[in-house]
Amino acid sequence: MRVRLGAFELRKRGAVRFDLREPYHFAVSLSWPHFALLFLCLNLAINVLFAGFYLLQPGSVANARSGSYSDVFFFSMETLATVGYGAMSPATFYGHVVSASEIITGMAFTAIMTGLTFVRFSRGRARILYADKAVIANYNGVPTLMVRIANGRTSMMTNGRAELSALIGELTQEGQFYRRVRDLQLSRARLPMFPLTWTLMHQIDATSPLHGWDAEAFVTRQLRLVLTVEVHDLALGADVRDIKDYGGADIAIGMRYTDAVSIDEHGHTIADLGLLSDLEPDSGTSFA
Repeated sequence: MRVRLGAFELRKRGAVRFDLREPYHFAVSLSWPHFALLFLCLNLAINVLFAGFYLLQPGSVANARSGSYSDVFFFSMETLATVGYGAMSPATFYGHVVSASEIITGMAFTAIMTGLTFVRFSRGRARILYADKAVIANYNGVPTLMVRIANGRTSMMTNGRAELSALIGELTQEGQFYRRVRDLQLSRARLPMFPLTWTLMHQIDATSPLHGWDAEAFVTRQLRLVLTVEVHDLALGADVRDIKDYGGADIAIGMRYTDAVSIDEHGHTIADLGLLSDLEPDSGTSFA
């Protein structure tokens, strides 16, 4: 089983993707194309099953041709949808029992799929934009790891909280490889208002897990940065969360972000999100 974190992929053995005890989790975790395919397959399977039941007793459906599977199949679809055009109808006690069972099944199926569709539509998604690369540049004379993000919605976001972690590959004295998670302390991990952009900063000082690294170490030690962001979307009235990862090759050392926020001649603050990933050299960076 695969677990994806951006471009980073983890694989599990022994994990079950579909557990009959948790059909809800399976349904809401599917992508929209797979969810639509599941709906179509279940609908067809129910109709195929009940069409077979109608065929077990010839004459159970009035005006259906004898032995015609297509007639009873389409009658099943109309019954499942509780439409009923009147051209065909149950003609025997057996036919009434089967059609009544199908109506109950159809009502339950429609209620379940409607509920799942509503849940999938109503889930809030974070519309947060990320710079293509993290950077390391001087900030107040200290080498600092920076990640710039932006509010991609036209509405205000508030109560922003961010956490930055590093997955670092380590080799023990016994020769065993471990990937350890180390927290990277941010100089400003909370933001009361998040209308435009937000640059997250981690100073690489003596207390940093990245202290003493050179540019080569970011690749050879299989570093991967994991950024989690949680904000309150005022339009949705709910907290939304997102996650982004950067590999060692996605960190631009000696570069800084180009200014993306400016003030026009009328005094209006403008954020150009097209400049979110733009970089420029930071000639003063000293990083060993």
